[in-house]
Amino acid sequence: MKIGKVTGSVWATRKAACLSGQTFLVVDVENQQVVAADHVGAGVGDRVLLAMGTVASRYCMDAPVDAAVVAILDAK
Repeated sequence: MKIGKVTGSVWATRKAACLSGQTFLVVDVENQQVVAADHVGAGVGDRVLLAMGTVASRYCMDAPVDAAVVAILDAK
């Protein structure tokens, strides 16, 4: 798991059926940007906890994602 900050969102006009209803956010993590599926309603400026890799995919019901927002952090 990693901590990051939401800096934007990604819009897709077409996507795979298994990604229907997914919201995607751009998250700054360790000096790089990651696109993550959001399941908690995070917004720009929020500090978030990310699940990465296989864990993220399983959290998203086996959708093909590499990162998923699983929590909005209130404090360090």
